Amino acid sequence: MKRCMMFGLCLLFACGAMFAGGKKAAKPAAGSGDASLQNVLAKKKLVMGLDDSFPPMGFRNEANEIVGYDVDLAKEAASRLGVELALQPIDWNAKEQELNTGQIDCIWNGFTITEERKANVLYSPPYLKNAQVVVVKDDAPYATLADLAGKNVGTQAGSSSIHAIDGAPDFKAGLAGVVEVKDFLTALMDLDAGGVDAVVIDLVVANDNIKRSGKALRILDETLGAEEFGIGFRKNDKALADKVWAVLQEMAADGTVERITAQWFGSNISIIK
Repeated sequence: MKRCMMFGLCLLFACGAMFAGGKKAAKPAAGSGDASLQNVLAKKKLVMGLDDSFPPMGFRNEANEIVGYDVDLAKEAASRLGVELALQPIDWNAKEQELNTGQIDCIWNGFTITEERKANVLYSPPYLKNAQVVVVKDDAPYATLADLAGKNVGTQAGSSSIHAIDGAPDFKAGLAGVVEVKDFLTALMDLDAGGVDAVVIDLVVANDNIKRSGKALRILDETLGAEEFGIGFRKNDKALADKVWAVLQEMAADGTVERITAQWFGSNISIIK
């Protein structure tokens, strides 16, 4: 009787081990622990976090649809992955929290690469160059950064413009104040209304706004530094990050990136190799 019981227990454990082994086979290779790409493919959706008031990278058109350069790139990339692109507007000041709590799969919206952010985010290689610039009214008596001593400048809270201001201590120390608002469009409206004397902003956004709005604004020649845009993923999501970048490289090779970039910027300023 005891022998039968022992045989039955052994058989039960063996079946359990075989079942567990079958379950494990569907997971990533041993040691990788990275199911990020598989998860996106399984749910057939890539959730892209963005600031929907950041033209031309991502913004709402007159029909309240979210459009933009990054949106077009991401739509094509998602299509080639065989998944749907879900656009998720987020509070830009809490973007990394949105990413790391799983609310979004990536931050793809003129997301400047900085050493500070690299501590919390896995970046793709850079895909577009940018710079931090200062916008003033066309008739304002300012030609250099030093001319803004004693003046108030506006910018977007949580943006790389804040880092640029902090990275220019002499410039910052000379200012009367830095006014942080929810987005760059609000900052530019404050400038137009006289609430601030200048706005520190991304070059691509400044150029687009001046062209699109027709307002009497200009960009100072002196900048607060060059920078590059990348796509942000969770630190452990290397499989997803690598696949998205590989797809973008395919898009660059077949001319798709050039077409989309020229559509939004007038020429191919992409740096995807």
